[in-house]
Amino acid sequence: MASQDRIGIVTVTYNSASVLPDFLRCVLAQTHDNFLLIAVDNASKDASVEILRSCTDGRLRITANPDNRGVAEGNNQGIVQALEAGCSSVLLLNNDTEFGPTLLAQLLQGLHDHQVEMTCPKMMYFDEPDRIWAAGGKFLPFRGYMSICVGEGEIDRGQYDTPRLVTDVPTCCVLIRKEVFDRIGMMDRRYFVYVDDSDFMYRAMKEGLRLMYLPDARLLHKIGRSTGGKESPFSIHYGTRNRVFFQLKHFGVLLCLSWLLIRQIVWAFALLSGKKNFQWYCAKNRAILSAFRMRY
Repeated sequence: MASQDRIGIVTVTYNSASVLPDFLRCVLAQTHDNFLLIAVDNASKDASVEILRSCTDGRLRITANPDNRGVAEGNNQGIVQALEAGCSSVLLLNNDTEFGPTLLAQLLQGLHDHQVEMTCPKMMYFDEPDRIWAAGGKFLPFRGYMSICVGEGEIDRGQYDTPRLVTDVPTCCVLIRKEVFDRIGMMDRRYFVYVDDSDFMYRAMKEGLRLMYLPDARLLHKIGRSTGGKESPFSIHYGTRNRVFFQLKHFGVLLCLSWLLIRQIVWAFALLSGKKNFQWYCAKNRAILSAFRMRY
């Protein structure tokens, strides 16, 4: 029975004090109450740990790292704890999210109903709850296996209201059977942040593991609260570096260089047209060099 399954909810906090109270409220209100909430803090400088410690619910475990080990390694720490505690599945869940009381029950029931290894909800923008952030995701082979969120930015008019198998989804919210980790291992901590989820999903896809998108399960995401958004220097560096590293890791130098040539042309047009500045262009290329150093 799905109701008997224990879920290990893993969330990584980093200066998350502004979002944690609402996140904890949503988790503790779940109708499926057989869960263990594992919060891994990456040396927050705000009141994140204090807020977590003020929660007296016995299902909460806190790991306070002395330094920032990144999202991928933080998730790994939580996954290990969940598996050691006997959880049958692990929910990777961002804490900059809000959701209704049936989210866990719906994701878990989806595992059983569809006989799949992973499930994910429809994810919406918190500030625009009728606008889709991710109705599942997919890889684009002809763009270097770049991953995209299906429906991103679209107004929700029911166009993605059919459950379906997808190949990718951000690990903002994804429920994963414990057997998946036996098959493909953990998150690759070298990514630190960004693309670690695409790497995990790509390995799962290659292994034949199935991910089901469940549109009736719904979540609101407060985009980019901890990293400054897509155009911050932090996001530009790690996003670019990790996409190139992903390609080097899975496809080798020759294919990666061919994709990089196309990317350089696109970046040059953006620079010459005035859409981007020279500092942006230099930051992109420094990130590429960093990716090669990571891999070799």
